[in-house]
Amino acid sequence: MGIFRFVQWELAWPLGPDDGRYVLRDHAGGDAHHVLVVTTLETTRRRGAGLARRRASPAAPEPEPAEVGITRVTLVDASPVEEAAAKDWLARATGKEDTYAVIDEALTHLNRVLRAHRVATADFFVREVGPDAALVTRVGYGGGDHVAEGRWLEASELPTGKRPRREAALRPQERLAALLSARDAVLACEEMALRARGDLDLGHTREAALQVHLALEAAVAELSAWGDRPALAARLHDLDTRRDALSAAANEALQGGLSAATADTVRDGLEKVEAALRARTAAGI
Repeated sequence: MGIFRFVQWELAWPLGPDDGRYVLRDHAGGDAHHVLVVTTLETTRRRGAGLARRRASPAAPEPEPAEVGITRVTLVDASPVEEAAAKDWLARATGKEDTYAVIDEALTHLNRVLRAHRVATADFFVREVGPDAALVTRVGYGGGDHVAEGRWLEASELPTGKRPRREAALRPQERLAALLSARDAVLACEEMALRARGDLDLGHTREAALQVHLALEAAVAELSAWGDRPALAARLHDLDTRRDALSAAANEALQGGLSAATADTVRDGLEKVEAALRARTAAGI
């Protein structure tokens, strides 16, 4: 009997797709490369939870926590392997060097399903899953239908917590206080840059090219109010010199996939926009 490798997450919110099995293929009519199994698990339920409420009802003071539900998602590699190969893969997947690589690749497939669901349902609020979002992450292997049901041959639970990474923004708590007190405002280019970063990190280079082009144009317009400040003058000039290249990248994205060189241009342009925004925050303006 073949052995199948899997990555499994438990998440504290409904993903969007209904419970069931979703087959992933790269081309219509091609062989499946992964199967995604979505299962909703009921955990703690308050009395009366689950009943549809048709009208408001009194709320008692010091209420109990709301109903809790867990979504378990299992991504199964559709290519069977020998048990010895599965053991080697699990050892690499739980090692310090390869853990992130295995999980990041698996998240690419999971997020492909969520992206497709968001478009199919026209629901903007369906969100993709980040590397630190899961309550539990497991990797392992087992036979066929068994792995999704928790009857694997061997599995490991990976450590939880934030990955080490550089802060994307400077002084986030101070900035939050300034925004909430109306001493500062969210710029349109900041939102666009965040969406572009998400697209790039998820491998959506065409969408990223379009977003970065608009983010840079918005940044040049919005940050020009502080163009006389030394902290921003040089960065604004740098952004201005990249406008034509990013406009060309956006036009290339409209025609189809990006070349490797164009993808690098988009990535570099986004980094320059992010750097300009960090400089603004650091300067307290």
